[in-house]
Amino acid sequence: MDFKLTEEQLALQEVARAFAQKEMIPHAKHHDQTATFPKAILEKAFNVGLLNACIPETLGGPGLSNVDSVLVAEELSAGCQGMATSMMANDLSLYPIVVAGNESQKKKFLKPFTEEFRLASFCLTEPQAGSDVAGMSATLQKEGKYYRLNGEKVFITNASYAKQFTVYATLNRSLGHKGICALVVDAESSGITRGKKEDKMGQRASDTATVHFDHVKVPEENLLGKEGEGWKIAMKTLDHSRPIVAVSAVGVARAAMEHAIRYAKERTQFGKPLAEFQAIQFMLADMALSIEAARLLCLKAAWMLDHGERPTLIASFAKAFAADMAMKVTTDAVQIFGGYGYSKEYPVEKLMRDAKLIQIYEGTSQIQRLIIARELLK
Repeated sequence: MDFKLTEEQLALQEVARAFAQKEMIPHAKHHDQTATFPKAILEKAFNVGLLNACIPETLGGPGLSNVDSVLVAEELSAGCQGMATSMMANDLSLYPIVVAGNESQKKKFLKPFTEEFRLASFCLTEPQAGSDVAGMSATLQKEGKYYRLNGEKVFITNASYAKQFTVYATLNRSLGHKGICALVVDAESSGITRGKKEDKMGQRASDTATVHFDHVKVPEENLLGKEGEGWKIAMKTLDHSRPIVAVSAVGVARAAMEHAIRYAKERTQFGKPLAEFQAIQFMLADMALSIEAARLLCLKAAWMLDHGERPTLIASFAKAFAADMAMKVTTDAVQIFGGYGYSKEYPVEKLMRDAKLIQIYEGTSQIQRLIIARELLK
């Protein structure tokens, strides 16, 4: 085992940290309060190479390893989780093409993202099919050299601004997960309408909306893999994305802890700083040890991916532990701030709201436990 980062990784980490401090943190409060989409900031992230990490260098992308991506994601999430979610959504949308696309599809659907700033969306969740992905009702019907796509997808990140969708739909609902297909869909296709932006509790800088598909005509060459392989492609994609989502929780929690440490040193009660009270010291110590444990789980899952190992169990460990950890750490940070922590004038209440969503998207904390149990009982 070697826990030391390379010089290249340290430099990459510093680039991401500097970007978060310069471009994200100063504007995070504004975008949270107004729920406006930080398109200009995301475009700057593209220009410095912090977007589309999964695209190979052969196609003009950054070609980052999974460990590299985890390092970047922690720093960006410490800057603003809402903005980071919109950045990470591109990788979530493009990775199915990386793992299942043929060479022609990779050139057609990935390379444009290296040439100009573009956003993509991963369209999986439906009104009645969130955790139960196999219960999706979006349908495909084959018509000659095209598919007809009908259905509705909800809680779709970047939906209002995406140029390209990766959509999951079924050819036959009676087949369950064996009928699901994955397709790349031009977001400007006739028959696509986008609903209003969701008014969310947290991560308000990210764009989240509904997408309706009404008899959308999709060329058969846009099918990823074979018919019925959509479930397998989705599961591979989530194995890849979960360490990154999990480490975003680490970034949020780390930011909350750093705020709490600074405040505990500055705020006095009973004639001495809060940091001198053992009750506060223990809260800070618990934050630090939980953050470090979560980070190591994320790095292990990413390392397994980089070495061709199946990371399902460890990735679910990371996602469940880190998400629950972030919720506790941010809640404790609010507690240390006391009444000020409950005020929007101070940063920790935003971090607490942002953390909650990490327990829900990309597989809830309860679904992660089901996956863990299934893996253990095999």
